[in-house]
Amino acid sequence: MKVLVTGAGGYIGTVLVPLLLEKGYDVIALDRFFFGRTLEDKGIKVVEDDVRFVEPDILRGVDGVIDLAALSNDPSGELDPIKTWSINYLGRFRIANLSKRMGVRKYVFSSSCSVYGFREDVADESSSTNPLTTYAKANLKGERDILPLTDKNFSVTVFRIATVYGYARTKRMRFDLVINAFVRDFITKNKISIMKDGTQWRPFVHVWDVANALSLALEKDENGEIFNLGSDDQNYQIFDLAVRITKALGKELNYEWYGSPDKRSYRVSFKKIREKFGFVPKYRAEDAAREIADAIVSGELDPNDPRYITVNWYKTLLAKGELI
Repeated sequence: MKVLVTGAGGYIGTVLVPLLLEKGYDVIALDRFFFGRTLEDKGIKVVEDDVRFVEPDILRGVDGVIDLAALSNDPSGELDPIKTWSINYLGRFRIANLSKRMGVRKYVFSSSCSVYGFREDVADESSSTNPLTTYAKANLKGERDILPLTDKNFSVTVFRIATVYGYARTKRMRFDLVINAFVRDFITKNKISIMKDGTQWRPFVHVWDVANALSLALEKDENGEIFNLGSDDQNYQIFDLAVRITKALGKELNYEWYGSPDKRSYRVSFKKIREKFGFVPKYRAEDAAREIADAIVSGELDPNDPRYITVNWYKTLLAKGELI
């Protein structure tokens, strides 16, 4: 089976591509590689291009598409909302339509649990959405316009992914994600920076578990479905999560507040993916925290690499005129 992965050089893509190769898939990896060449060419076809402009022929003979291409996370989406809509919505809507036209059988769209925005109760896939940021709004628009493309010959699956964390020992790390950032802060400053007021809820999932679920979508017969991707027991309030991480590192919590109180807060149910996919995440925040800390202390990970803070790196690219 031939699979196109867009955004293949990203945080999730660099984990997903090797996993697909291990499973015997023929992989085409599409990315602009804003963060450098994060993939080895061995065993895959690497295409350095943009979902907005790439020629349709890239989809010739392709059986499945996993569409990850996006300017990632809420702060990055606000740097240039027009670019965010252009890439995250229009670019992926284009790939979905081209996929159907070119005879692709399975299309997987990566959305985000951030579409729930703020809510007091636990959200499942049937709950109302409340996107509060450009990133979340573009994801939801993509969901709504791509899902109707579903028919008996074109299977669409949407994953609303929880906040990702973990070190996968690839060339693409992110220290702008909550758990990863907490560990970096503690190792480099002996203090965690927590966005006010710490009572906000978030669901979390390890990057390896995300890659596994995305690959499972190619094997399942579910069609025209939305799945929250994560696990019920990894819904955390942010301050409590900071306590949990510092305990895992054998430390006492030392922290400082930053920013205005976060308007985003949501707990999410992952019952549907557990029951329909048999999906149960293998990884936990505490294990990932220890692994990231060990990698920083050993020098395997550079906590000061500017590419590892997504929003700051995008600012650098925008200033150079390279993020177009």
